[in-house]
Amino acid sequence: MGGLKDELLKAIWHAFTALDLDHSGKVSKSQLKVLSHNLCTVLKVPHDPVALEEHFRDDDEGPVSNQGYMPYLNKFILEKVQDNFDKIEFNRMCWTLCVKKNLAKSLLLITEDDAFKVWVIFNFLSEDKYPLIIVPEEIEYLLKKLTEAMGGGWQQEQFENYKINFDDSKDGLSVWELIELIGNGQFSKGMDRQTVSMAINEVFNELILDVLKQGYMMKKGHRRKNWTERWFVLKPNIISYYVSEDLKDKKGDILLDENCCVESLPDKDGKKCLFLVKCFDKTFEISASDKKKKQEWIQAIHSTIHLLKLGSPPPHKEARQRRKELRKKVLAEQEELERQMKELQVANENKQQELETVRKKLEEAASRAAEEEKKRLQTQVELQARFSTELEREKLIRQQMEEQVAQKSSELEQYLQRVRELEDMYLKLQEALEDERQARQDEETVRKLQARLLEEESSKRAELEKWHLEQQQAIRTTEAEKQELENQRAVKEQALQEAVEQLQQLELERKQALEQYEGVKKKLEMATNKTKSWKDRVAQHEGLIRLIEPGSKNPHLITNWGPAAFTQAELEEREKSWKGKKATE
Repeated sequence: MGGLKDELLKAIWHAFTALDLDHSGKVSKSQLKVLSHNLCTVLKVPHDPVALEEHFRDDDEGPVSNQGYMPYLNKFILEKVQDNFDKIEFNRMCWTLCVKKNLAKSLLLITEDDAFKVWVIFNFLSEDKYPLIIVPEEIEYLLKKLTEAMGGGWQQEQFENYKINFDDSKDGLSVWELIELIGNGQFSKGMDRQTVSMAINEVFNELILDVLKQGYMMKKGHRRKNWTERWFVLKPNIISYYVSEDLKDKKGDILLDENCCVESLPDKDGKKCLFLVKCFDKTFEISASDKKKKQEWIQAIHSTIHLLKLGSPPPHKEARQRRKELRKKVLAEQEELERQMKELQVANENKQQELETVRKKLEEAASRAAEEEKKRLQTQVELQARFSTELEREKLIRQQMEEQVAQKSSELEQYLQRVRELEDMYLKLQEALEDERQARQDEETVRKLQARLLEEESSKRAELEKWHLEQQQAIRTTEAEKQELENQRAVKEQALQEAVEQLQQLELERKQALEQYEGVKKKLEMATNKTKSWKDRVAQHEGLIRLIEPGSKNPHLITNWGPAAFTQAELEEREKSWKGKKATE
């Protein structure tokens, strides 16, 4: 009902606009009453003049706007409309109200009836917003349909040139501009009026009357079984057949539903190109003029039944809805793009402001840097003067240092000699430590070998004990198996003898390992003593090596090598250490 209401509102809008003579957006109450009565008549809705009077009672005596008329129109007319009225008659009524005011017939190459059909097609293809317009995409779609119906070729380049000259201030054409575009022959050059009229009528039948296919075919009668030529018209849920294509004398209908089917038939009784339409209660035999027409009709009827099964609208209505949805999607994408562009522009302006702020800050920083450079140069001059003074004093100090270095050189030679002696002692100590480490490794190896031998000896003893218990148990078990047990005992005694020999061998190896361990232990003790001796010697000479440091202001102590660099506390500590060692010796 929502789609039907939108279609009716478009035609009523044209009528209301035509009644608005001074373009004020308002129409007198008397004219609205007449319009309401006519709408109720053509839409087959009960007319209620009392309700109309009641609706406008609270208004003043002046005209009524479209917004003021809409509540009454919706409540008392459109909401009561059923799909049982003649749509062509309704459109004719609205067309009659607006055609005289807007259509200039002298400039058109088409008839008024063709202009009316273009007006109805416009209402079908126009956008669902007011004032009504048809966008360039729908104009292109309509012109293509007309060109195909006229048997001509579509000139895309010509339409692109037309779009270039299109008024940028408008989103589309009004109905009267569309009628003028089609009626002036710009896109139908070389075609006569009759061809253009037939093309308009064909497109009108398809888009408005939902005619999916039409044409002459032969039909077999149900009673007399004779074949008669009829004009067939296929619509989304019905096939009507008439005496001729003027549609004045209707002979019957073939009601289609999802349970119907269409089948091809072989030629018979002198009739060719036969096919069958099966319905719930009747079957219709039809003969097409040729095989191509037969296949086209079978395919068209089959597609129609398939759409009924799916509950889909006719192809042209579904295509129109898809085009509208696509335009909405594109429009939404364009709006989103514009929004993003605005955001980018705002962001760019913010960036420009930030850059301007940064530039000002840089200028301020440059001025500050110039001032700081000036101060730096002044400071540099002062530092140079101070540096010259410091340089003179440094020369004096250097001379004093050279004298001290010459004095320390002799002390350094003595120090280096003592360092070399200490290095030799460290090398010998290292060798002694390496001997000690090797002796410890040998001891560890011998100890592991001894542990392994003891473990094997223990294992063999346990095994011998187990064999002995098994032998005793075997002897006590039974006398009947004595011979067999005797044999087993002999085998086990032999194994026992071998195990005893192995045990003796292991004891011998253990004694050898013990002797080896004793030898290694003695070597370790010798290495330990040697290491201890070298450690004592190193400790005795450790106090002789000291790094040369600047002498203190206290009186220097004298050692057997000359002036010493030791402090009094260090000498006292070393004296205690020597006394302790002598006491222990």
